[in-house]
This record gives sequence, C-alpha cells and structure tokens, in this order.
Amino acid sequence: MTMKDRPLIALFIFMLVFVLTLPLWINLLTLSKGRDIAAPELDLGGDAKLCVESTEFMKAHHMELLNQWRDSVVRNSNRIYINSQGKRFSMSLQNTCMECHQDKEGFCDRCHNYVGVTPKCWDCHIEPKFSIKEHPRETH
Repeated sequence: MTMKDRPLIALFIFMLVFVLTLPLWINLLTLSKGRDIAAPELDLGGDAKLCVESTEFMKAHHMELLNQWRDSVVRNSNRIYINSQGKRFSMSLQNTCMECHQDKEGFCDRCHNYVGVTPKCWDCHIEPKFSIKEHPRETH
C-alpha cells in the first residue's frame, strides 16, 4: 500500500459503510414522516363501558388477553373470564368481542393496518363478512 492508495481505500470504506447503513437511514427518514399520521378513529360498535376491561387496558393489552383466553379455554377448559371489576364474561372472540365489535373492517382492520400487524385470529375463527352498518346489532 502506497501513500497514493490511502484516499482510495478511505473512499472505499466510506462507501461500504454508507451502502451497508443505507436501509437504516431510509427507515429513519420514513419513520419520521410516519409519525405525522394520526391514529385511526375506530367504530366501537357498541357501548365501550360494557367491554370486558377498560378502553385503555384493551388498547394496550387486548392481544395478550386474547392469547390468555385461548390458552385457558383450549388447555384448561376454562371458559369464564372474571374482569378487574368482578364481572363474568364468556371467553369467546366471536360471542363476546364480536358481539359489540361486529364491524371487522371498521374496528379490527383499521387499527391492525395502522400498526402493521396481521393477527392470526381468523386462521381458526370464522371471519365476519359484514359490517355493522349492513347488519346492525339487535337491541334486547
């Protein structure tokens, strides 16, 4: 290596580092633009006060709760959930959650698309094919 080669080697190293870190820089630029997007407004499709837990809890932990329900029902045959207020609910995505939140597109899909997740609920459960606007919930 001669003195003449040092600038070329330095340029090569700089270019290599730049090319290897380019995806990180692009991701940072994309994320900063994405922060301006407001969270979607959800069609709750029912009285949020009747949900199995508080809105704040459900926003942060609904997937953990559904996984706990799945394990409890499948592994232990326990189908009753007692919430933090002592109320009892059937551990059922379709018969408890979807009873109020019937509009999958307006409720589930909007939020899941916003955060970029694809839950596997519908691998086992029957996906609702209508929106709440097409088939409003009957009042009892």
